[in-house]
Amino acid sequence: MGKGKLVLENGEIFEGDIFGYNETSTGEIVFNTSLTGYQEILSDPSYYGQIVIMTNPLIGNYGTNDDDLESDKIQASGIIVGSYEDEWSNFKGSNSLDEYLKKNKVIGISGIDTRALTKIIRSEGAMRGLITSDKQTNKKLLETVTSSQKMSGLDLVKFVTTKENYIIKSESSGKNNNHPKYKIAVYDFGIKQNILREFMNFDVELKIFNAEAGYKEVLDYKPDGIFLSNGPGDPEAVTYGIENAAKLIETNIPMFGICLGHQIISLALGAKTYKLKFGHRGGNHPVKNHKKNSIEITSQNHGFAVDEKTFDNNIVEITHTNLYDNTNEGIRHKKFPVMSVQYHPEASPGPNDSKYLFDEFMGLIKNKELKIKN
Repeated sequence: MGKGKLVLENGEIFEGDIFGYNETSTGEIVFNTSLTGYQEILSDPSYYGQIVIMTNPLIGNYGTNDDDLESDKIQASGIIVGSYEDEWSNFKGSNSLDEYLKKNKVIGISGIDTRALTKIIRSEGAMRGLITSDKQTNKKLLETVTSSQKMSGLDLVKFVTTKENYIIKSESSGKNNNHPKYKIAVYDFGIKQNILREFMNFDVELKIFNAEAGYKEVLDYKPDGIFLSNGPGDPEAVTYGIENAAKLIETNIPMFGICLGHQIISLALGAKTYKLKFGHRGGNHPVKNHKKNSIEITSQNHGFAVDEKTFDNNIVEITHTNLYDNTNEGIRHKKFPVMSVQYHPEASPGPNDSKYLFDEFMGLIKNKELKIKN
């Protein structure tokens, strides 16, 4: 390992040891409080353009493998850890985290006081930064940071969405002569693979669409349901997604959104979004389910939130609320079969408290089918 620096937008500089791919990288510095799941976090497209602080001090001790992936590559711009462990142990492991980073050309830095760093982000907010082993002066490095792009106003979806539409079918569809019972159109704004895995538990065919696919193209597929995925960047910048969602809501086809999908649905319904100070990223966020009067422990990863005060209460019902800061975590439409949540019911990493939401969405589809038959 060589020596390197972490330079923050506010001028703070941390020195540490470089591991992974040794090349300067800039991004928004954010922190995740999950105890495990660093591979899933790094490969989650929602982290595109961000450098992730792992607050758990020991990272790398179980290596990496080919199963715990949320996309086909690392999406984050870098990783910051307190202590990197290269001597890993895992019955299904294949490589060290260092090798995985090198393969994906992503930099990491260890030996950082992640507690002190996280307190800075918590107090001052998520900010731009860089990781480097470059010997340039601190002044030059800080200039590089301050000239990099800010997250607000950025449409990053176009960098992570599928280039070509494609279809996948659940194994159960083969029982019906390869004809699944339900067809679901999936807008890929940066979808996590575990969302697709959860849908594969049902008798469905999924057609995954590029994020910019028009609503007419989606309707030509004749879907029984429509899903809007998670993804990176500023939701208000994804204007094409908002416009398509607004048209599709009015078709009365059941719709479900997660994370960025929730924000896009909310914007399509006339609400506003805003940037959180340091976001919600971790696997233990308590959320109140108002319909069940219960508490769910949830997996979260978002830097923007929907302003609950901007919803039209005549058409929107608030279903979930974050108990850390009372931000909005879920809605249902009062007229159309539309539901969405800000958090990640598919977890990976995280708890499974909220997987019932996939059942609820499939329930909307089944109810719509029954109404048509009757």
